[in-house]
Amino acid sequence: MEYKIALIPGDGIGPEIVAEARKVLDKVCEKYSHKFSYTEVLLGGASIDAHGVPLTEEAIVQAKASDAVLMGSIGGDAKTSPWYKLEPSRRPEAGLLAIRKALNLFANLRPAYLYNELRDACPLRDEIIGDGFDMIIVRELTGGLYFGARKTTEENGVRTAVDTLSYNENEIRRIAIKAFEIARKRRNKVTSVDKANVLDSSRLWRSVVEDVAKDYPDVTLEHMLVDNCAMQLVRDPKQFDVILTENMFGDILSDEASMVTGSIGMLSSASLNETKLGLYEPSHGSAPDIAGQNKANPIATILSAAMMLRYSLDLDKEADAVEAAVQKVLTDGFRTGDIMSDGCKLVGTKEMGDLIADAIA
Repeated sequence: MEYKIALIPGDGIGPEIVAEARKVLDKVCEKYSHKFSYTEVLLGGASIDAHGVPLTEEAIVQAKASDAVLMGSIGGDAKTSPWYKLEPSRRPEAGLLAIRKALNLFANLRPAYLYNELRDACPLRDEIIGDGFDMIIVRELTGGLYFGARKTTEENGVRTAVDTLSYNENEIRRIAIKAFEIARKRRNKVTSVDKANVLDSSRLWRSVVEDVAKDYPDVTLEHMLVDNCAMQLVRDPKQFDVILTENMFGDILSDEASMVTGSIGMLSSASLNETKLGLYEPSHGSAPDIAGQNKANPIATILSAAMMLRYSLDLDKEADAVEAAVQKVLTDGFRTGDIMSDGCKLVGTKEMGDLIADAIA
């Protein structure tokens, strides 16, 4: 089969980790007789440097013409990069928000899984870790506070900033359906996270989620306030299967969950719309301090490519092969610096990509 893949190398370590993911995808093509044609798309700081804006209309057209989009990382050092002297709508992250909106990527999936080989990197005690944990956070991605109306005003010398948090029932319903469908393929449990004791938007969220749950009698639904969920993620992470939540809460909780796994460099993510088109990216940032030094961990991007194979291209067997290759390399004791432990073999970005590609069976 032939597929069109848009590649967004991005900024910082992005080009390095995308190169390793492409190396793994090329090995998948070789082993399973597929053909991937790649189109490079600029986004973020790289687009600002080339075009003066973080995302062009041409880039959106290229992304929409693809079967899937694989991205590295976006942004730079906020203290030193000239990108952050621009007004907010022209900064790198504005391009990321814009492509999510343009592609209608309303569902963000972020797995948080603890590899047994990385138990020592997990900051939690052994009695909390137990047999490990395996959850996925389903985050609404195109509504809420990040996309609401905003303004900053000054009156009588006093500055006031306003950000608007808004959700309608249709936005809530479609992300809830996505979460329940995913739960059916896992352990049949959804934890819906909100702040219904304070926010009207959360009370609507809870009401709509309960309506959706009626169509999934085989899936257990529980509600949890966001502050309690933040505490439970470090108290007992294995209780969670699918966590469903709104945009800002999901942003915060998914970063917390990623660190519980031991390294954010291990975590993939997918952003999906109502078709098969999705944008796949690692959960970590652009790490400009180590860019170009062959130190970055490419595993999160490689696992994002595996999610792309599974969700956008329906290549489950090939996705399994990539995930098994990552597992084999970790079992064999190879580590990048962020996950290094005693007795293991330290390798760089390129070497880790080579090892995983060679392990594709």
